[in-house]
Amino acid sequence: MATAEGGAEGKAKRVMVAIDESESSHYALEWVLTNLRSSLSSSPLVVFTVQPYPEISYLNAASFGAPPMELIQTVQQHQKELSLSLLEKAKEICIQHGVVAETISEAGDPKEAICEAVEKLKIDLLIVGSHGKGAIQRVFLGSVSNYCVHNAKCPVLVVKKSV
Repeated sequence: MATAEGGAEGKAKRVMVAIDESESSHYALEWVLTNLRSSLSSSPLVVFTVQPYPEISYLNAASFGAPPMELIQTVQQHQKELSLSLLEKAKEICIQHGVVAETISEAGDPKEAICEAVEKLKIDLLIVGSHGKGAIQRVFLGSVSNYCVHNAKCPVLVVKKSV
């Protein structure tokens, strides 16, 4: 099994798991902590989440026109609190497994923010969960994991829960 020791370079490899509030994301985090625990002893696991930008079209409909700035700020604050809560829960799970975690939250489009974080943080392995969308859903909605597989500047491990 590969380790996070760094092989020829001798430096610790940085591993990042990208999470959201989905069950598949929680499963991916648990999978990493169970299966790659020994590989995570030399550097902290980076747990990353993205606060998506508020969907303005929904806010427009809800406010019958241009949404007031207070509504947009309230939605953004709620998303920030949700992200921080999600990261706190993930950090507790890591502690239960004896793994040190570094938590990071960014705002933006999840697909792009994850790939940008990979470069900025010099990540060596990205792990994402698979939501199990069908082919039609992936065409219309896109797939974060598929985007990351094709655009991240490091190997990507997609963890899919077996049925």
